[in-house]
Amino acid sequence: MEYVYAAMLLHSAENEINEKNVGAVLKAAGVSGDTARVKALVASLGDVDIGEAMSAAIAAPVAAAPSGAPAADAAAPAEEAAAEEEEDDSSFEGLGSLFG
Repeated sequence: MEYVYAAMLLHSAENEINEKNVGAVLKAAGVSGDTARVKALVASLGDVDIGEAMSAAIAAPVAAAPSGAPAADAAAPAEEAAAEEEEDDSSFEGLGSLFG
């Protein structure tokens, strides 16, 4: 996960995402980076619009519980569900403000 965070930080700072820069961010964070993982990350991000991907991730709805999971109360009030959605949305808003 540190590798992805390093790439997001570089993108936010408008720096090029390359092996040298990702390695420098990881080193500054006290993470001993694996060269193969850094190369794989840089290669996989070559054709990705990171800004668009981050916007899509922030706007993505929270996944529902699997249908096979037992429900604690099948008839939960709509107010409770709305309150949960507001809580989930607020956590994404906080993360989104970190990246611009």
